[in-house]
Amino acid sequence: MSASKPTILVQLDTDAQPSVFDAVVAVDAGVQHLFRHGGVTPENVRDLVYGTIFTRGPADLNSTAIFIGGSNVPAGEAILDMIKKTFFGPFRVSVLFDGNGSNTTAAAAVLTALQASGGSLRETRVLVLAATGPVGQRIVRLLGRLGATVAIGSRDLGRAGALASRLHEATGAQILPFDMTRSDSLVGELHAASIVISSGPPGVQLLPAALWQNFSHLKVLIDLNAVPPLGIEGVEATDKNKGRSGVQAWGALGVGGTKMKIHKKAIQHLFTASNQVLDAEEVLALGQALG
Repeated sequence: MSASKPTILVQLDTDAQPSVFDAVVAVDAGVQHLFRHGGVTPENVRDLVYGTIFTRGPADLNSTAIFIGGSNVPAGEAILDMIKKTFFGPFRVSVLFDGNGSNTTAAAAVLTALQASGGSLRETRVLVLAATGPVGQRIVRLLGRLGATVAIGSRDLGRAGALASRLHEATGAQILPFDMTRSDSLVGELHAASIVISSGPPGVQLLPAALWQNFSHLKVLIDLNAVPPLGIEGVEATDKNKGRSGVQAWGALGVGGTKMKIHKKAIQHLFTASNQVLDAEEVLALGQALG
């Protein structure tokens, strides 16, 4: 990082206690001063933003940045919207949104799928399990923007259908909802997919080994759950391009190294200008630039 003044990262967290994980990553990324605030809401964030943008002149605001985190991702999105509304003229700083690690994790998963597919996902059919969660939604969005056809599984077909419509409109991609609780639907989607990404909650198995093994066209499995039982049976958390029954597998820890590199790079990138908003697409672009 190079800036005219010491770098300051203002960490705004929706939880009562700001994330220690996010704070440690910020320090490891080279942030010189970290100001942490918990219990942040759209209603109380404005004064925090004013304190951030009015203490340095516009020419020095690239030395200050905001990180939005916390386990409540929709609340974090609302905070991001309020922050953008609070900025005006040259009085703005760069912002990274990564509530519950959703953007950096999604970017790492998609980047893994992209690399495993030889650098392109166009006309590739990807199956995303638990797609309506915060990470899953971003994975689907990014896959759609990269030209993939995406089947999205959920225990609530109505939610999956609404998400499919919204993301089709946003990306132009073919997004196909299905009921993840029906084994016949899941098997049918497995017959069509070459990549499976499981983005479900910790400790919940979504795909038994008996359902995915012996599909010759299935090439890649990515499981983002590190807590036993894992999301995809037969994939280990430490797998990183590991051959499993003829399929190349990545577990949560195997993807995690890429997530950490992207997270640190995104924080460092905040201090290159004062007008950036880093959401899922911008975070993925930074990951692709890592090489």
